[in-house]
Amino acid sequence: MPTTPVPLNTPSAEEKLDQRLKALINSMSDAVITVDDKIKIVTYNAAALNILDVNTIKVGSRLDKVFKPVDANNKPVDITQVVSNVKLPIYSRDYKLRYADDSMINLYTSIAPVRLGYGQEGAKGFVLLLRDITREKSLEEERDEFISVVSHELRTPIAITEGNIGNAEFLVEKTSDLSQIKQALKEAHSQVLFLADMINDLSTLSRAERGTLTVEVEPINVVDLVNELANNYLPECKAKKLQLKVDLDPHLEVLKSSKLYVKEILQNFITNAIKYTTEGSITVSAKSEDKAVRFTVSDTGIGISKGDQERVFDKFFRSEDYRTRQSKGTGLGLYVTMKLTKLIHANISLKSDLNKGSTFTIIIPDLK
Repeated sequence: MPTTPVPLNTPSAEEKLDQRLKALINSMSDAVITVDDKIKIVTYNAAALNILDVNTIKVGSRLDKVFKPVDANNKPVDITQVVSNVKLPIYSRDYKLRYADDSMINLYTSIAPVRLGYGQEGAKGFVLLLRDITREKSLEEERDEFISVVSHELRTPIAITEGNIGNAEFLVEKTSDLSQIKQALKEAHSQVLFLADMINDLSTLSRAERGTLTVEVEPINVVDLVNELANNYLPECKAKKLQLKVDLDPHLEVLKSSKLYVKEILQNFITNAIKYTTEGSITVSAKSEDKAVRFTVSDTGIGISKGDQERVFDKFFRSEDYRTRQSKGTGLGLYVTMKLTKLIHANISLKSDLNKGSTFTIIIPDLK
């Protein structure tokens, strides 16, 4: 009787399953590495090459030859020992991986014991799953820093406000000394204004981070704007015995941009100048440029060190200089300023010398 020929090289059921598993593993976005009970690599997927930043991984090589994590303190982790001691599935978000160029990523690392074969004689081993969580970690750290900074900055003005209002109430009941009552209420009011400024910064920051800020272009009379700001801050300067100077280009023309954002940027510069200047002067100037206006705010204050100049626009940054720490602030003002600057396509530069003063310059172009 004729028989049906059996095709050569027909994959067995086990081979088909193995091919499906490899296809499944390779389709995963997370890095997958399987090792045997000697912690030698058995299989890996394409994502493992990416996260380990290598072109190939030799099957049979030791895991610690290609995967060299460090812990939260940047100390080397003996990954062979870690994997060997795993009895039940474990995971960690504290490991990091350093690349050849010294850059570093944070890792989510999952390790689970498995059988790599079938039946009682199946080989024992482990599966490692790796994921880059650098951005997640960064967001977590920012959130923690945010909570820490805001709770700290809120505590002081609330305590001062509560104390002064309580003192005013006591004085009303026990004495008719209006001068002390007025002073207590004045101090409480200044703290409430500080809280309002903080809330405004946080609100602007929230909208900027979500990308919901919009730019409404309108004609801006630069002379009127600068004079308005100078008049607003003149009493504050006089209270600190500082001169407030205005230097305006006689050829200034109307600037087409967001008046709201331009005003807020300049206010942040002027506020900082007053805050960190104890004697001398503050100068606000505006010069006409090709289809743009160059604004500068200069002071004769404490100045900013070279190291701090690189970080002054970072979120929550506050200098360790004790003179800076004497003033209240969240470290959000200049960060928000940079966000607004990008929205109106402007360019900021900073020049500063310790104990001599600082000059913030922003060139704001006409917007269509």
